[in-house]
Amino acid sequence: MAIIDPMLGMKLVYVFGMTNVIFMLAVFFTCRCLVGVKFVNEMLKKPWYKWVFDHHCWYWRLFFLSVIIHIALAIMTFGIPFLK
Repeated sequence: MAIIDPMLGMKLVYVFGMTNVIFMLAVFFTCRCLVGVKFVNEMLKKPWYKWVFDHHCWYWRLFFLSVIIHIALAIMTFGIPFLK
């Protein structure tokens, strides 16, 4: 039993799935453990990347929020298949 309109739900699940991927990449490419890798060292010389790098903690928060919304929407749209 779907709680929200199935078509809208599928679209929102897809959008938040893509948001998860974007934030996961943002977290990865701003990871502190990558400092020392040639690519990251070159990127840290650029002011825009330094700004992005400084906001690493926010990407984690937004990633977790996106995952929670994605899960909630998936359950509301498709239900829990193991309970049927």
